[in-house]
Amino acid sequence: MDEMWLPHETVMLDKFASDLNLEVLHAGRGILTFTNISVDRPGLRLAGFFSMFDSERIMLIGQTEHEYMRSFSPEERVERVKKLFDCGQIPCVVFARDLPVPPEMMQFARETGTPVFRTGKMTTVIMAQLYDYLSKLLAPKTTMHGVLMDVFGAGILLTGESGVGKSETAMELIKRGHRLVADDSVLVKNIENKIVGTAPERIRYFMELRGIGIINVKNMYGSGSILGEKEIELVMELEHWKRDKEYDRIGGEGGFQEILGIKVPKLTVPVSPGRNLAILIEVAARNHRLKSMGYDAAQELIQRTIGR
Repeated sequence: MDEMWLPHETVMLDKFASDLNLEVLHAGRGILTFTNISVDRPGLRLAGFFSMFDSERIMLIGQTEHEYMRSFSPEERVERVKKLFDCGQIPCVVFARDLPVPPEMMQFARETGTPVFRTGKMTTVIMAQLYDYLSKLLAPKTTMHGVLMDVFGAGILLTGESGVGKSETAMELIKRGHRLVADDSVLVKNIENKIVGTAPERIRYFMELRGIGIINVKNMYGSGSILGEKEIELVMELEHWKRDKEYDRIGGEGGFQEILGIKVPKLTVPVSPGRNLAILIEVAARNHRLKSMGYDAAQELIQRTIGR
């Protein structure tokens, strides 16, 4: 597992505007650097209160802030807007409700290279979307070697040594109607205490099969065979069968793997000739669903045995 990233991300201006459906009014420096998931509505700053002001937050201008700025005289508006931009490098300014941009705001945005966007959405709506976007973008993350599949709605992360058969098993699952999220390298994030996996952009939809080469799963099997991201609910480690190792035969041991501080249920599955791993994974996915709903077959068997 690679080391965890610090919360610091740079996004190209066009991508940010496209992701949130924003109109670009001023491109500024052309990139946006984010280190904070919070969004600032600068009403208090415009009133002169700068304590606890973090210039690294997106500045969102809604109807209230816009009307407040209009109440100033031109000279006072210049002075107060200038103070906003003098506090540090603001990532960008977003105007909600298709509000017109005051000339003073655009002037200092140009001088500081600050991107300016506009949207027709209500202030509360775009604020929630910005928070959700930044929460995912700046979530603690790492990369893991494995294959992430969506099997019967459960996110299953297949891990194990190279050559154990992870990709081949994933292909069998895809043929059976399940969906691929990522092959070989899985980008994993802790989003609000949920472990969510996706594929790095450069290898999305691609899979390597020994003896065959690289294939594009989406082009070969259609859009229904892939999924952009999925919460990891179960880790299944595939390993070559070891005669001297005792494997869990009841399913009551309750193993876990810690990923980004969160414990995820884990199973170790021995691989040997003749075992149909795809079926085993399907069974594991269904069994995990039943356990999450409160039913445990192993516990029921134990209770029946004890009750005799």
